[in-house]
Amino acid sequence: MGTATLALLALLPIAVVGLLLVVLRWPAKWAMPLSYLVAAGLAWFVWSVPGVQILAASLKGLVIAGELLYIVFGAILLLNTMEESGGLQRIRQTFRQITPDRRLQVIIIAWLFGSFIEGAAGFGTPAAVAVPLLAGLGFPAMAAVTAGMIIQSTPVSFGAAGTPILLGVSTGLSEGETVRQFAEQAGYADWPAFLAMIGWKVALLHAVAGTLVPLLMVAIMTRCFGRNRSFAEGLAVWPFALFAAVAMTGPYLAVAWLLGPEFPSLLGGLIGLAIVIPVARRGWLRPLDGQVWDFDSPEQWNPEWLGAVHQADALPRPPMRMILAWLPYVLVAALLVATRLPSLPLAGWIKACAIPLDGLLGTALTHRIQPLYLPGTVFLLVSLATCLLHRMEWSAYGVAWKRSLRTLLAASVALVFTVPMVQVFINSQGGAAGYPEMPLALAAGVEALAGDAWPILAPFVGGIGAAVAGSNTVSNMMLSLFQFDVGTRIGVDPTWIVALQAVGGAAGNTICVHNVVAASAVVGLVGKEGVVIRRTLLVFTYYALLTGGLGYAIVWWSRSGILNAGTLIVAAIVVAAIVIIVRSSRRASGLGT
Repeated sequence: MGTATLALLALLPIAVVGLLLVVLRWPAKWAMPLSYLVAAGLAWFVWSVPGVQILAASLKGLVIAGELLYIVFGAILLLNTMEESGGLQRIRQTFRQITPDRRLQVIIIAWLFGSFIEGAAGFGTPAAVAVPLLAGLGFPAMAAVTAGMIIQSTPVSFGAAGTPILLGVSTGLSEGETVRQFAEQAGYADWPAFLAMIGWKVALLHAVAGTLVPLLMVAIMTRCFGRNRSFAEGLAVWPFALFAAVAMTGPYLAVAWLLGPEFPSLLGGLIGLAIVIPVARRGWLRPLDGQVWDFDSPEQWNPEWLGAVHQADALPRPPMRMILAWLPYVLVAALLVATRLPSLPLAGWIKACAIPLDGLLGTALTHRIQPLYLPGTVFLLVSLATCLLHRMEWSAYGVAWKRSLRTLLAASVALVFTVPMVQVFINSQGGAAGYPEMPLALAAGVEALAGDAWPILAPFVGGIGAAVAGSNTVSNMMLSLFQFDVGTRIGVDPTWIVALQAVGGAAGNTICVHNVVAASAVVGLVGKEGVVIRRTLLVFTYYALLTGGLGYAIVWWSRSGILNAGTLIVAAIVVAAIVIIVRSSRRASGLGT
């Protein structure tokens, strides 16, 4: 079968998801079972994968889905515990004291705090932490989920102490002998140093594209969820948004150069918080419209924005000190860092407590369940600690458990089919037909069409890999060697192509179905996953196109000079951004007078 035909067939499961979720707006609980059947049917009838391998991949998917549901439940329980104890009410007051403007709040919580949590834990944890916090502060559930997914881009490549690079890219490239030879010829006899060099290139590309992410996030929020449905109201905060972006990406880039891939997102987010919060508290870099922006009253919200998380400010609560209210989230951050940093002994001990699933159903598929390492365990422990620290009645804690279980059940159907579909898709190698697994078949088809323009498309391929696999790390494992080989074949520095893969894989998290399902479940928003993806698709397209253009300009600079297709793409995006910001600033100034 030809490369193009095979690529089109491999595209079918993704196309089904796009058609049903995004175009027809089906809920994931109906769309994902059909997508699973398509992937399983292709694996059986076209790839000729043995039935036992399809069943084993599905079983592995069910186990991973269970792990995701465990994380989701822990995050929901902590949120409901905080709500019942009155801690969330005190946190809302804290953020109103920093700034009552929702546009600035979402930047501080989603972009900066979310980047810190991504650097500490990764694997979708920021959505489980930042999304319910935003919802608890009074954001519509859908607005909270959208913001939480948009920031799943810049910090992701260095999430979980650099796992997408140190495990994903490293594993993907280590199987290629030509990669080892290239590294030695380039003077990198030490493999970690070679990875650190790729990591710095990844950080550079992210730092450029990430500059506009906070502004895009706020503009989408005011346009989709504001009273006036206005992009201009979001773009009016551009001085603060760009400042907050650089406050994170500046340290992020420096840390990638000085310390390697483990700490850019973690330290970038933390340093950014330390810089930006005092600026917001003092009212510097105020929005140009001169207004304090807020959502309309909840009674006016579109019903599709609503989830199962509701504010309870009207309920009488005993006074609580700010440090006590914030202590649960401080504990979450501290425990996530302590259990993820390889330099700390706790990380190794916790990882060693694992349940191995080797040779599932007699196949080569394996999995390791690490119950203590999963963020859900951290959430559960902190929830119990919160009950004790906030001196809750056990009856109130029981209410939090019951509410959390009800919310979890609504998300279980979608995840039970989403993750097995992903596992069948990526474990479709070894069939009697002799075809490569579906992700590689799809990538090969794109390469055949792209030729020298591959650097522009490389981030899109990495992004699709992450969107399907649900992980930047897995996308890098699957596609890094393929991307390196393509770079070698077209005659450019292949490490830049690998960097584009890692950047695109990070951006792909913004449109990943099961990440959206999990984030939505945390706030009880089920069945609207396609609506969220339609909004985050703009951010993914911007991110992949800008970094692809920048990558093309870099790798073909010596041959084509400064004026080439890549620089034209970057220039067009930058000029468009400047024009839109200037026009919106003038409009905002008019509104504020």
